[in-house]
Amino acid sequence: MAPSLGSGSTRILLIVSLLLCLRQQAVVDAAIVEHTFHVGNLTVERLGQRQVITAVNGQFPGPKVEARNGDTLLVRVVNNSPYNITIHWHGVLQRLSAWADGPAMVTQCPILPAGSGASYTYRFNVTGQEGTLWWHAHVSFLRATVYGALLIRPRPGVPYPFGPAPHAEHTLLLGEWWNASATLVDVERQAFLTGGQPANSVALTINGMPGLSHAHKEMHHLRVARGNTYLLRLVNAALNYQLFFKVAAHNFTVVAVDACYTDPYHTDVIVIAPGQTVDALMHAGAAPGRRYYVAAQVYQSIANATYSATARALLLYDDAEDAKIIMSPRMPALNDSATAQRFYGSLTGLLRDGKPTVPQRVDTRMVVTYGLAIAPCLPAQTLCNRTRGSLAASMNNVSFQLPATMSLLEASRSRSGGVYTRDFPDRPPVMFDFTNAAAVNRNMSLMVTSKGTRVKALRYNETVEVVLQNTAVLGTENHPLHLHGFNFYVLAQGTGNYYQIHKKKNLVNPQQRNTIAVPAGGWAVIRFTADNPGVWLMHCHLEAHLPFGLAMAFDVQDGPTPDAMLPPPPNDYPPC
Repeated sequence: MAPSLGSGSTRILLIVSLLLCLRQQAVVDAAIVEHTFHVGNLTVERLGQRQVITAVNGQFPGPKVEARNGDTLLVRVVNNSPYNITIHWHGVLQRLSAWADGPAMVTQCPILPAGSGASYTYRFNVTGQEGTLWWHAHVSFLRATVYGALLIRPRPGVPYPFGPAPHAEHTLLLGEWWNASATLVDVERQAFLTGGQPANSVALTINGMPGLSHAHKEMHHLRVARGNTYLLRLVNAALNYQLFFKVAAHNFTVVAVDACYTDPYHTDVIVIAPGQTVDALMHAGAAPGRRYYVAAQVYQSIANATYSATARALLLYDDAEDAKIIMSPRMPALNDSATAQRFYGSLTGLLRDGKPTVPQRVDTRMVVTYGLAIAPCLPAQTLCNRTRGSLAASMNNVSFQLPATMSLLEASRSRSGGVYTRDFPDRPPVMFDFTNAAAVNRNMSLMVTSKGTRVKALRYNETVEVVLQNTAVLGTENHPLHLHGFNFYVLAQGTGNYYQIHKKKNLVNPQQRNTIAVPAGGWAVIRFTADNPGVWLMHCHLEAHLPFGLAMAFDVQDGPTPDAMLPPPPNDYPPC
């Protein structure tokens, strides 16, 4: 007997109705989250010294922004500071909202300083994202004090995809501190004028506090209840240092990095590079009658580096807040690269039904070598040694130079010529033994680079695989490379030269990130799909290296339909 057409139609109608209801519910659950950021001067005292810093809303660190998957954010930034400012929403994908990404002269011109009455409203949504992200200034060294957390929780009624469910959470922003008579802008300016490295920070901080005093002044306190499980949201907001993080007598279960869920990873130490975030569960079950130090310590991947610093916070149990005994964590050696790479390389992505999987087809393959270099002194570098040259950095021997008169995104959309070229090379100009320091640093031709504003053009929806290869020019280092506008899959990573190693790629459950700490003297293979129109910066998140030129950009074209095309800029888009 033939099946009933009516019954089949009824089933189809029921399914369609259910899908429409679910879609309408998702829209109902979404909210508009609005904030106003007033950027201005703030006088603070740290390490016995009062100084003026740039901050948001009179807070250091800045205000926490909280939203749910699917929400739309409107953040009006009013610049009352004496400096140009932009805000970057680190890790937000900015789907069809590239104008809100924030890097100065890449997606926007800066918001002008106090007296101009300038402001700009960043408009974007966070659909499809959950976890810990953050926001920070993307002009000069201002992100040393202009930063805060951006927390994206699941939609109402949707649980976390891990257990046990945390009873509460603590957000910890790890940063650096300068006791400088000059401003941080001056610190960067001095480095530019001399063509050398900027001055080191004098301390690390946890939520703005160095925690160096034995009287526990200037120290952040974490309060916990015995037997509870806590979600620690960690952000490395430091400018120039990767960090080891530990809590005395406590272990962690990592459940997400860079707002991408991972398979549970059990560890007693977390390693986190500038720009990265880690979500980790911690069970409050340590021995009673004690207090416990929380520590963030510098990890140095440079050979023979000696600078170290440690920030401390204090973990207090509700039944032992006045305990006399304080336990300290045993930290790794400052150059313990084995511990760092074991952590970075052990993470895998959590497979979830309906979530994107690794694209199997690759349309564009690139090999990008990167590291430090030497460039001729510019005329404005008045204190630069013109015989020796200026310290620089490059990718495929192009030292990236930001435009001066128009942002890259505006130039791309207005088809203005003369701002940049679309000829960033897919390969280094010369193949050599990249990680052989003795050979590389005897060959001056491998050490010299030149400035350029060259980007890589990508068709909409093409899949790109990039081999990121560190070189030993002027020394190897673990560089955290951040890609704006996308999460990428980390398919493999290791030390040495990639072309000499045939390491198997993880095409099943690789970790996803927006910032990867590529091993010192090593490589990583990443893959992403260019499904987001705009101009997207990829750069080293060691802040000293961005003005050196360790950056490039992808110019992703519009897709074929209106829902794959970048809209025009908003009316309050900052002029140059």
